Amino acid sequence: MTGQPFDRSAQDVGNIVALEHVNVRIDDQQVATAFYVVGLGLTRDPYLMVGLENMWINVGHQQFHLPTGGPQVLTGRIGLVMPDLEALAARLASVKGRLEGTRFTYAVEPEHVDVTCPWGNRLRVHAPSPRFGSLTLGMPYVELPVAPGATEGVARFYREVMGAGAAVTSSAAGRAAEVRTGARQTLIFRETADPVPAYDGHHVAIYISDFSGPYRRLGERGLISMESNPFEYRFQRIVDLDSGALLYEIEHEVRSITHPMYRRPLINRNPAQRQPTYAPGRDAFVG
Repeated sequence: MTGQPFDRSAQDVGNIVALEHVNVRIDDQQVATAFYVVGLGLTRDPYLMVGLENMWINVGHQQFHLPTGGPQVLTGRIGLVMPDLEALAARLASVKGRLEGTRFTYAVEPEHVDVTCPWGNRLRVHAPSPRFGSLTLGMPYVELPVAPGATEGVARFYREVMGAGAAVTSSAAGRAAEVRTGARQTLIFRETADPVPAYDGHHVAIYISDFSGPYRRLGERGLISMESNPFEYRFQRIVDLDSGALLYEIEHEVRSITHPMYRRPLINRNPAQRQPTYAPGRDAFVG
C-alpha cells in the first residue's frame, strides 16, 4: 500500500442525503418578493408554483416554499451562505422602508448577518468559508430549539430510526444534537432553557437513500403522519425510543432519491446584475 491512511468515516453522509427545502406559510406575496427576492437577492423559481397560491424561492440547490395562508414561524433559525455580505446588507437596507410595520430586522455582525423575515423567521447568513466546504450559495443548516436533556434522545432517534449520522456536541453555544442531512448540511437541535414555542405546522423536506427502512420503523411506532405518494411520506414527532415521550415536533417531508424532483436543477440569478450597469453573460449566479 502506498500513501497515507485517511479517516474514511469523515466522508460518510448517512441515510439522509439532502435537506431540500423549508416550508413556511406567508400571507402576502408582494411582501415576500420584497424580502426574499429584492432584499436577500434570491430567485423565484420560474417553472413551478408561479401563481398566487404558493411561491418557491431558490437558494443554490435548496429552496424556501412559501404557500399563501396564515403565517408560520419556524421556531429556530435557518442558516444560509451567500457570496457577498456587504452587498446583502445594502440590499436589506434598500427594502427597509417597504417592509416597515412588519417584523423585518437585520444586524450586520463581524462574521455574519442576522436577519428576521417580515413574519418573524430568523436567518443567519454566512460568507463562504472552509466550514461550509465549497458552498457559495445555499442552506447548510437549520437550527431548532429543544428542552434541556433532549439531545441524546434526538440523536438516537435519527441514528436508529432514520439511519442518519447524528452525534451530540458541546460548544460555547451549548449542547446540541447534530444530524447530517447531506454533504455539508446539518439539522441542529440545540438545548435551550427558554420555553420552546408551540409547533405551528411548518416543515422541512429531506431525501433519503434507504426509503423503506425508516418507513417501517416509523410505522411500527405509529409515527407516519401522511401517506403522500409512492415517492414520499411524512412524520412530525421525534420521540424518545424507550419511553415514547415527545422530544420535538416538526414535520419531515421524506422523499426517496427516485422522486422525480430529486436534484432538479434550480435557476439562481446574479443579484448584482442591474439595468444601468448591465454586463452581458452575467445574468446567472456562478458559484
